Amino acid sequence: MTHYCCFCPQSLSSLPWKFIGLYKKKKSIAFPSANNLIVTILSRSHADRNVYPSAGVLFVHVLEREYFKGEFPPYPKSGDASNDPITFNTNLMGYPDRPGWLRYIQRTPHSDGVLYGSPTAEHVGKPTVIEITAYNRRTFETARHNLVINIMATEEFPLPYQAEFYIKNMNVEEMLASEVLGDFLGAVKNVWQPERLNAINITSALDRGGRVPLPINNLKEGVYVMVGADVPFSSCLREVESPHNQLRCSQEMEPVISCDKKFRAQFHIDWCKISLVDINKVVPVYITRPDPGTGILPEFGEYNPPSESLKSRNYFSDFLITLAVPSAVALVLFFILGYTMCCRREGVEKRNMQTPDIQLVHHSSIQKSTKELRSMSKNREISWPLSTLPVFNPVSGEVVPPLHPDNYETTSMPLMQTQTNLQNQITIPQQRPSG
Repeated sequence: MTHYCCFCPQSLSSLPWKFIGLYKKKKSIAFPSANNLIVTILSRSHADRNVYPSAGVLFVHVLEREYFKGEFPPYPKSGDASNDPITFNTNLMGYPDRPGWLRYIQRTPHSDGVLYGSPTAEHVGKPTVIEITAYNRRTFETARHNLVINIMATEEFPLPYQAEFYIKNMNVEEMLASEVLGDFLGAVKNVWQPERLNAINITSALDRGGRVPLPINNLKEGVYVMVGADVPFSSCLREVESPHNQLRCSQEMEPVISCDKKFRAQFHIDWCKISLVDINKVVPVYITRPDPGTGILPEFGEYNPPSESLKSRNYFSDFLITLAVPSAVALVLFFILGYTMCCRREGVEKRNMQTPDIQLVHHSSIQKSTKELRSMSKNREISWPLSTLPVFNPVSGEVVPPLHPDNYETTSMPLMQTQTNLQNQITIPQQRPSG
């Protein structure tokens, strides 16, 4: 594992000269010697590894796959190249996730993982232990190491002038490489000309609500890089705030920046999304919070439960209002309905006594006639309906017998125009050929 941007002397040899020149004042910080570091790697033990980043400066720690390959058994056949897929899981010791300022990225199981972030002043003096677990996807074995992050204070932070650039042709892991980041800081230094220049933070555009690009034309996700300096912004950077460039940005056109050519060879910067912040002119906003009531727990201190001397509450009135009163009303309505339906009936005899005799005789005659017609309809005989007549061949005159049997109930037939006599059926004469 290697790390940089945290002022370790053994990692400065791999950085470009531009990057090294930015951190020459950090040599006074005590670090473990190179000999102790080599012993730790060769022993393959699970000892803690200490790093010393500074507050307000970008911290990058690379989890190299080669470092963990020695923890896993080799290939069964000697001489085979070992290219095991290895993934990493990083979390704060005793917790399932990492601290809020620390992020992790690994594109594929065959690439190295990267821990990066920018610690703040509130984390100074609080050692942060990160558990790093490597998973071998071929053998399903694991190896665990601890990374102790000792955040140190620095007098140069915070730098008063901070600028955030949006680079469209870079991914976050590409920008985290020491050579690429060093080239970018070198280009910014040529444009800005500060005495001190630090990379403060790097954020992927996906973490800012950006969309995943289509896998065509080698499109990138984009990355935000925040840098800080000790001198005011240069005139080139101030060109973004001109009314002409602001109008072009509102029309989704690229602004005209004189120093864009110094970045264009390697970095494609979206100048409409650049952010220039002067900390000296930022007015702090204090939000007054209302006084918490009795039901809100205090932010600090222990929770004290209420005492046992609570007043007992009488639920009898609630019982009467909720259950007893509706039940009593429903019972009264039930008795009223029962009395109306059962005790107030007149009866047939009382109804007949109050009905005139002529109306009763008329009603009785109607019932008698109805019964007589119903009895007669059961015994009536009707002719076959025309729809049930036998079908015959108009050429040969052959009659086809009816489809229904003789005992077919004629009363269920539809009332249609019938024929009085089946024997008087007219036969259609056969046609003769003309002589």
